[in-house]
Parts: sequence; C-alpha cells; structure tokens
Amino acid sequence: MSTWLLAILAAAGGIAVGFLLARRNGGPDPTAELAQARAEVSRRLADIFALQELSFVLSESLQPRRIAEQMVGYLKRFTDVGGAVVALTAETGGTARVAAAFGSLLSLQDREIPDDDPGVLVEALGEERMVQGDATGGTAPVVAGGVTASRVIVFPLRAHGVTIGALAVADPRAGSFDADTLRLLSTVATHAAIVLSNARFFDLVRSGRDEWETTFNALTEGLAVVDGSDAIRRANRSLANLVNRSVSALSSRPLFDVLPYEAGKLRDLVAAARNGGLVHPIAVRTDQGRTLRIAAAPIGSVGATGLVVVLVEDVTEQEALESQLIQSEKMAAVGQLVSGVAHELNNPLTSIAGLAEFLLEQSPPDDRDREHLRVIREQADRAGRIVRNLLTFARKEPAENEEFDLNDIVQRTVALVGYEVGLREIKLDLALDADLPPLAGDRYQIQQVVLNLVANAVHAVAANPAGRPRRIAITSSRVDDDALLTVRDTGPGIPDELLPHIFTPFFTTKDPGQGTGLGLSVSYHIVEGHGGALTGRPAPAGGAEFTMRLPIGRRSGMPSPIAPAPEEALRPVGRAATVVLVVDEDPGVRRMLTVLLAGSDHAVDAAADTSQATRFLEERTYDLVIADARVAVSAGERFADYLLRRWPDLRARTVFLTADVRPDTEAWLRALGCPFFFKPFRMGELKAAIGKVLSATGPVSGSAVRSAEHGLEPR
Repeated sequence: MSTWLLAILAAAGGIAVGFLLARRNGGPDPTAELAQARAEVSRRLADIFALQELSFVLSESLQPRRIAEQMVGYLKRFTDVGGAVVALTAETGGTARVAAAFGSLLSLQDREIPDDDPGVLVEALGEERMVQGDATGGTAPVVAGGVTASRVIVFPLRAHGVTIGALAVADPRAGSFDADTLRLLSTVATHAAIVLSNARFFDLVRSGRDEWETTFNALTEGLAVVDGSDAIRRANRSLANLVNRSVSALSSRPLFDVLPYEAGKLRDLVAAARNGGLVHPIAVRTDQGRTLRIAAAPIGSVGATGLVVVLVEDVTEQEALESQLIQSEKMAAVGQLVSGVAHELNNPLTSIAGLAEFLLEQSPPDDRDREHLRVIREQADRAGRIVRNLLTFARKEPAENEEFDLNDIVQRTVALVGYEVGLREIKLDLALDADLPPLAGDRYQIQQVVLNLVANAVHAVAANPAGRPRRIAITSSRVDDDALLTVRDTGPGIPDELLPHIFTPFFTTKDPGQGTGLGLSVSYHIVEGHGGALTGRPAPAGGAEFTMRLPIGRRSGMPSPIAPAPEEALRPVGRAATVVLVVDEDPGVRRMLTVLLAGSDHAVDAAADTSQATRFLEERTYDLVIADARVAVSAGERFADYLLRRWPDLRARTVFLTADVRPDTEAWLRALGCPFFFKPFRMGELKAAIGKVLSATGPVSGSAVRSAEHGLEPR
C-alpha cells in the first residue's frame, strides 16, 4: 500500500512543479489541470483505503465459503454493479458450486455448475483466463445455469498454478466496465485467489494424517523423509516403484542402501541440505539405464540431527525430449545453411546447364565435342538434384510429377552397384513383380532412396565374417493400392536399442568418415513426401529388412509436368522477332538467357540491376519480361513487387526466376500470379512457359533491338 501512496504523492508533486513552471513561463493558468490532478489523487487514496479494507475482509477467516461471502459483500459496497457470484471448484474436479451471490445473480446461490455448462463462468474456469460477455447481436450472455446478464466479466481465481474458482460480476449500472472497475476487480480476484488457496491448504493440513498420506503417495516423484542417521522414516509409493520395493520395505532402511548410485555424491547432497547449505540436484544412472535426478531440502531446523526430504525423479524421458529439441534446433540451423548454399549454387548451375544445352542443340550430329557437352549438361543436372536433395532439410521440396517404372529404377540401381557387389562376392536376388503398374512422382528422388537402401545393405553384408552368407534380396510387389519394395540383407542386423534412431538425421553406426547419417533420414522424408512410408526392422532370418511403400497412381496434390513447347511457340504468329527484357544480377544467368532467346529470333535487352531495368522499361514496351524476382529495388521492396506495381499491364507477360528456395518465397511468388521457376530449371519448361505467355498476349513492342551485355552482339 505504501508504494501506491508514494507514487500518488510523486505524481502530485510533479503536477505542482509543472504548475509553477507554467506560471513562471507565462503559460496559461493550469487551475483546471491542478483540480483534475487533485481529484485523481483523491481517487487513488480512495482506492488505497478500499484495498486496505479488502485485506481486512479477506483475512477474517480461513473458511472458503466465508471468504466468498466476504468477497461478495465487498463488491456490493465498493462497486456499482447489479450482481456478482463466487464459485469454488471441488478439489476432485468436475462441478463447481456457487458459494456466494447477490443481486441479479442471486438465483445461482448454492447451485452446482457442471463442467459442461455453456455459460461464461465455466468457460473462464476451463480457459484459465478472463472472459467477458455482452449483449452484442441482441443475445444476452449466459453466466451459468441459464442465468443471463446484460454484460458480464469472469475472473478465474488461480494461485500456485491451480484454478480454485471464479469471480463473476454482471450488469454494471454505468452500462460498461470502466478501466478503474476492471483494475479493482482484477486486484480483488488476485488477492482472493491467494487467500482461498491458503484456506484450501489449511483445510488440507487439518484434514489429518490419512489425507496427507493420500497426497504424499499421489506424487509422481519419489519422496523420502530421512532422519539424522540417514534412515528413511517415510517414503511414498512412487519411490517404492522406482526401486522396485514395497513402501513398508523402505521404512527404517538406510537411504544409501535404497539408492546405491554414486553414494559419495548422494551423501554430500544430504549433508549439505541438513546443514542448510546451497544444494544443487544431482543426476545418477541406475543399473537399468534410467536417469534419476535427486534433490534434497531440510525440514524444520537445520543441524546434524535435522530431517531432510529427498526428492527422486525419473528424468529419462525428459532427457530424451531435450535431446530431440536440441536435434530440432540443429536441423533448423542446417536448414538455414543449406538454403544459403543452395541460393549460391543455383545461379551458376543455371548458366552451366542452360549454355551446355544451347551449345548441344547448336552443334552438328557429327561434332566430336557433343559428348563433352552432354556430360557437362548431365553433371549440371546431377548437381542440381544434389542441391534439391539437400533442400529436404530446409523445406518440403515439391517432387517432379511424372510416371516412372519402379522395377526399372531397381534394375538401373542394381547395375550401378553391380561392380561392388561382384567385387565383395555378394549374391543379389531380384524378385520383381512384372505386373506392377507405373507410379507417379520424382523418379530421381525414388532412385536415390533405392540406391541408399541397396548401398546400406551392401555395406552391411560386406562386413560378415567368413562362413556367414552374403546375400541381398530385393522384391517388388503390389498390396491393395500400394507398391512395396523390400530390401533384405544377411548382415549383422539392427540392435533393438538402435531401431528407434535409424531415421534420425546424422545418426550412423558406421566408422568415422564412412557415413554422414543422412542417407536414411533423407530417404524417409522423400518417401513421406510421395505419400508413402519407409520402415525398417530386423529380418526374420537375421540381418535387416527395409520396406518402401508408395501409393499407386498420380497424387492429387502434385503439379502436372509442363510439356516442352515447340520452338515456333516462342514467337508470336506473323512477327519476325519479339522484344524481351532479362533482369538478373548474375552475369552467367544473363548471358545464358540472352543466348537462348536470341537464338530463338528474340531481341533481348539484358539488365544487370533494377536501375538499368527501369531505364529500359521507361524507354520502350516489351513483349516479355524474364526477371529474378528477388533483385532488390530498395531495403523494403523486391523487383517483382516493384515491376507489377509500376507496370501492372506486364503481369500477363512476365516470367519470374529465383534461386531463393525458402517456403515463404514460393508462397509470395504464387500470390503474384505470374509463372515462376526455381533455379536451376529445365530449358524445355522455361520455353513452354515463354511460348504460353507470348501466345496468350500477342506482340506489343517495337522493333528496335539493344543488348546491355558486354561482348554480346544484338540479334
């Protein structure tokens, strides 16, 4: 209370100082402001006296019902409301009973309110937050038990983490609850909750030894009261369960016999607690591999003969959850790293693959360099797939949607590992269902999964000692609407304790340098992204068995592949050339797009930044714009937004590119409504999109041609 008074006096002093300064500086006479401040001080003093009265009222009794009656009487005196109730919950849960009421809510007196009552009182108890209701829409809010009010506010009475009741106040005569009333009601609810909680604790203690025993044994943590000779005077059932003994068997037993784990640390813990020193919990490991956290605190006076309560908690599951949380944070960091690396790699991969494809199309069939160009293009595609696989950790990469033959993927994979299989004298059996229908998805991702499973099997059986068979069996089959692929080996198998971790990222049983622990994790996410499941288990005859289950048929959520457009579609009908603006900060991508489009009889302007692109757009009209969407115009705007805001008519004639693979970037681009591609992209798909745009919009530009790229001649 004194803190409030000091604050009010300080505020009054500040107002007085302001008054004097205003008079000294020749300002207007602040008499009205001073009068208002005096009124505010008087009101705050009245609040202090009201709160002092509240403390007297609430401290009068420790009987919960009497406290509720005192609360209602206080509200009747100090607030201008039409009614109020105080409901108390039963200690066993379930219903709440109205202990006191007055005014418009008096009909609720002594009524039980079940926990499924539709009123706002039960809502506040369940939500553990303040709830308000008014007659908005013409329907009066229900307080409880069918009793309505014009306006009601309910405060849950919550203390020490427990909701013990609710205070409902209704029908303010002023028509609404002003800020002062809400503050007073909140203070009343807070103080009353503490007093009611203390009263409930008092009743609990007074209820006697039986109820104390019930509470003592209901605790999930193990408890033991230890005397000066370190013998257990009393223990609860949780401690007995932890050490696999009965409660009676623990009585009078030395604590260090019951908990024979790291006895030195445990003795120091109990001694420190008995002497009143600073006590830090200790963690010990049981013979069964469980982790126990043990804490101690003195009971009553400290000293050599004082009692100590020892708390024993099994935190094995908690440790596992904390480990998972750390792993999740680590994976989040990996995702951010991968996103950044992908952004930097996708631009050069785009130019390498695109230029290699262009040169391959331009070279004659008998050119000796065609094979070199084909290798460059294939390796660039391979690098792009590696980046996309890494992005499995950064976001759920949408898979390519195309039909593929699972048996063909298996046979190609077996051919890849055939040399190593023969070198290690491994017998590989194939039993593939010839009638297996085509599946839909990304054949490269599925091939990666199959390769991971087969490579793991090869690694497992290669370590078999002499005399143990080295055999891998791969089978495909159809079960209902799913295709199953099973890879079974005769290796050492999967220990039961490791089975829950085999799909965890970075978990590996291989020697350092022999594996990253990412293969099975990546495979799991790929199969899951295709609507399937990947499972592993010990094989019935020894070894390990992994099964991939994939749905048969096209997935509804997958985009249809874009068919390559004929070259003629890249030019509007009846026109020799179209004018295209390319905007990209990466010089390799600009060069690749300029060469590609110029080779298709397009006139290309290539801009390296937004200022150059803006100048081009101001000087002429373009049939097509191909732009990196995230080129920065300013600190708060990207080129895609800038382009469509300033030249909205270009929305139908723009294709966006981006090397940014974050999910929010994809959502942003989809909202723009223009075709877009993630780098690196396939030339055929880009050409199809360009042809579709040009066919739909028709030519609008002039015939002048200009190139902003140094070293490139205009076409």
